Amino acid sequence: MLKSRVFSYENRVLVLLGLAFGIAFFDRNSGTILVPFIEQDLHLDNTQTGLLGSGLSITWALGAYLIARWSDASGVRKPFLLGFLLIFSVCSFISGLSHSFPVLLASRMVMGAVEGPFLPVCLAVMAVESSERRRGINAGIMQNFFASVLGQSLAPLLLVALAQQFGWRSAFYVAGIPGLLCVIAVLLWVREPDKAAQAAVDTAGLGGSGKRMGLLAMLKVRNIVLCCVVSVFMVAWLGMGWTFLPKFFTDYRHFSPTLMSYVMTALGIASALSAFVVPALSDRLGRRPVMVVFCLLGALSPLAALYYPGSPLVMGTLMFIGWFGTGTFPLFMGVIPGETISRRYAATAMGLVVCAGEIVGGSGITTLSGVLADVWNLATPVLIEAACALVGGLIALLLVETAPVRVSALAARRLAADGLRREPG
Repeated sequence: MLKSRVFSYENRVLVLLGLAFGIAFFDRNSGTILVPFIEQDLHLDNTQTGLLGSGLSITWALGAYLIARWSDASGVRKPFLLGFLLIFSVCSFISGLSHSFPVLLASRMVMGAVEGPFLPVCLAVMAVESSERRRGINAGIMQNFFASVLGQSLAPLLLVALAQQFGWRSAFYVAGIPGLLCVIAVLLWVREPDKAAQAAVDTAGLGGSGKRMGLLAMLKVRNIVLCCVVSVFMVAWLGMGWTFLPKFFTDYRHFSPTLMSYVMTALGIASALSAFVVPALSDRLGRRPVMVVFCLLGALSPLAALYYPGSPLVMGTLMFIGWFGTGTFPLFMGVIPGETISRRYAATAMGLVVCAGEIVGGSGITTLSGVLADVWNLATPVLIEAACALVGGLIALLLVETAPVRVSALAARRLAADGLRREPG
């Protein structure tokens, strides 16, 4: 019985789709991890470095909303997953073949257009295939755990080692191979979600019966708007960390590329652990208090990188603690919107939150930070990164609580209070 549960289809599809998204995140981060090597060959300045991150963020954002909405409207998932995996793998090879900044930027932007909607569509599949009690933790594992292990922990070590030994172009080629293997795995072992099960999920949960919701209707929902605003600042926090910290460590603090890769790997491990810790705490303590605490904690990472003058080990430990702020991403991008409105529009709502965060935060704030880094120095985007985490935590104070345990407890207290008021004096 235990063996059958371990190898259930729910677990198998979680591992396959989680691995696929982790590989997508590996491809996304490869462009920034390899910047210290690319800039020497293509002669990039800080503004162009920022554009590599922000250009991908723009197309990631537009794809997240528009293509996720297309998938919701069509009612099919698997063809989208296969197309995404194939296209972003090819784009990784093209990145390695790039001999100019415009070609490299174009390949990264096309990659973003198909990687952006990948997570919303994966989560739409998991919403059908997950048991009710595991929808939250499955979202955390899929979005953070595999992406952290592959995209944040393994990527710095593997890509930097490949770039040092064989050149940065070979690192891009290697980054594209796992995506092609995932195409085969999804084709063989992931089935199209059952229509009847999808309909059952669509009409279930706290979101109501699934009355039709357009963009304007979603933007009238308090939690959706607040999640979009939190996304702006927290995506900027994460994006600036992965765009500028590798260059900040090598050029500003004069770390070796190997030491830089160790620090970035530690952040990836923290992100992987946060995939379990932060969503689990939110299930017990509530979404809002956990969002507030861990968003504010995120400021510790850039502040330690910027101001701690001592041992890199202690600095890395402080950054490790602060990077647990990444555990809030499954909450404001998936869990809270999914608990606020009908699950029928879960992929669209999540895509909207991603879109707002990537365009304004990932693209706008990251690009501005690159320009300001050219005007002043590389400490500027790191300081802005810390400010973004602080603002995100303050905005999270305004969220309406959606955790079932807290909502049920509040409803019980209100019912008890109503009963006391109705008792004769």
